[in-house]
Amino acid sequence: MAFLMNKKKLPGLLGDDSMTLSTDPRTDPRMLEGLAKVRLDVPGDVPPVSLETPMEQLYEYATGVESFFQHVNRTLFAGLPAVDGVISRTEKINGTDGNEISLFIHQPEEMKGPLPCIYHTHGGGMVILSATGDNFVRWRSDLAASGLVVVGVEFRNGAGDLGNHPFPAGLNDCAAGLNWVFNNRENLNISNIILSGESGGANLAISTTLKAKQEGWLDRISGVYAQCPYIYGLYSNPSEKLISLFENNGYMFDLNAISLLAKFYDPSGKNSTNPLAWPFHATKEDLVSLPPYVISLNELDPLRDEGAIFHQKLLEAGVSSTCKTINGTCHAGDLIFKQFIPDIYMSVIQEICSFANSIGKNK
Repeated sequence: MAFLMNKKKLPGLLGDDSMTLSTDPRTDPRMLEGLAKVRLDVPGDVPPVSLETPMEQLYEYATGVESFFQHVNRTLFAGLPAVDGVISRTEKINGTDGNEISLFIHQPEEMKGPLPCIYHTHGGGMVILSATGDNFVRWRSDLAASGLVVVGVEFRNGAGDLGNHPFPAGLNDCAAGLNWVFNNRENLNISNIILSGESGGANLAISTTLKAKQEGWLDRISGVYAQCPYIYGLYSNPSEKLISLFENNGYMFDLNAISLLAKFYDPSGKNSTNPLAWPFHATKEDLVSLPPYVISLNELDPLRDEGAIFHQKLLEAGVSSTCKTINGTCHAGDLIFKQFIPDIYMSVIQEICSFANSIGKNK
């Protein structure tokens, strides 16, 4: 590989194939304390399954992975004081596939006039975790405390407790929930709708805008704030252009793990370059006329470069897009390590709030 030239000068595993988050000099030492608390500071065990393993066994493996990350999130968010000045409720709506969808609505206790709405699609690779997780509930409450209405959607997953529902089930749920929010915008007292999500949730935020464009309701979305997007899909045979997949492989997760997640989302592999499943593969024509974007990346994330390249694609399509990289942080580190890097966590909250307030009102 061409990028392996001058190996000793290169970051991460490109310069030292024994590097880990705990030894990489770029890692924020405060975040490292949090990583160590939940045993994510070093690479995990090699998965006992592969892409060739029968799906029944793969689903059992996914349940175990989900349980581990549920424990991680409970541990990292335990003991935090309640968020003052925020109220929440749950709405149940009907999905387009005849299923029930829960929407978790958080808002300031005292609302003064219409406020921007953040429509949040949670992380988990479109495959595991739930909007009821401690970390996601806290994230929505902290966003609401900044002066926003926040709606989290409980979409169907590819595996785990809310599975097994491969693509496009989760995307359909995200679209249905967003359209409910738009149709109830007066009752919710909201001025515009911004899609925001992290990792697999960023995938769903982006793919929902692509679906909206295809179906003619793009004007319902004012903007997208995508964090550490998981949007490439072809992880079993990755492009050398995505250097971070090699540079940061094993930091929080490795190529094997994310290849398995991709298989749960699209078991047949027929949608491997479908932009509604994997937005990285969107064409210029797909992207033209999309609303403003912010792409937020983590320096030590294997997924970093797919987000950076997608940002460039947006610019080439004439879309207003800003891209930033949060140095010293791993995948979603700015969201999950609130107790260890609170300044970074709160700065992201404020940036989302500022972005939401800077863009126009939905028609």
